[in-house]
Amino acid sequence: MHIPSAPTAEIELLPFEEAFRRSGRSGGYDPDKWLYVPDFYTEYRYILGTRGERPLICIGVNPSTAEPDNLDNTLKSVERIARGNGYDSFVMFNVYAQRATRPEDMDRAMDERLHRENMAAFEYVLSHAGPDPAVWAAWGNVIETRGYLKDCVQDMIGIGRRYGAVWYTAGARSRKGHPHHPLYLKKDSGLDLFDAAAYCDRCL
Repeated sequence: MHIPSAPTAEIELLPFEEAFRRSGRSGGYDPDKWLYVPDFYTEYRYILGTRGERPLICIGVNPSTAEPDNLDNTLKSVERIARGNGYDSFVMFNVYAQRATRPEDMDRAMDERLHRENMAAFEYVLSHAGPDPAVWAAWGNVIETRGYLKDCVQDMIGIGRRYGAVWYTAGARSRKGHPHHPLYLKKDSGLDLFDAAAYCDRCL
């Protein structure tokens, strides 16, 4: 369980570029296997994933307690689905980078600094994922927790468009049309193409 110690506006924030430059130095995990930014446990997380040539980029709402070699059940499912669909690695990314096990503990208002650095992280991931990077929308109904999450998703779609991102979902959509969360998917779940822009217009 992770409950934020304070609103993001009240904490010191390491910019993505600096956090990435420092990653792999803190020890405790294999930096040749894992991509973890920042590379220490703190109130936010930009990226957690494995290194490879063909990653599946999974998008949740916000990070919880997972770390390298200590994946939670959601991340274990993400890794399984990635492998089952022919990807050699996965990257867990989030619409908003604040750690909170319970989404209702997230910031009431979007912290612009955190969002800006999170989008820099997303752009980095896309730019290193090869041509037509695969992005799996997997945030579930939790996307409704905070109104600002729609704006975050729209910014991600714009960045994805510049890199030719191909969006997918897995499993059935919710009754409200939201993508399925990874935790409750069958082991052999496949990926389906997803029109992220149309979804934003229709469901968010």
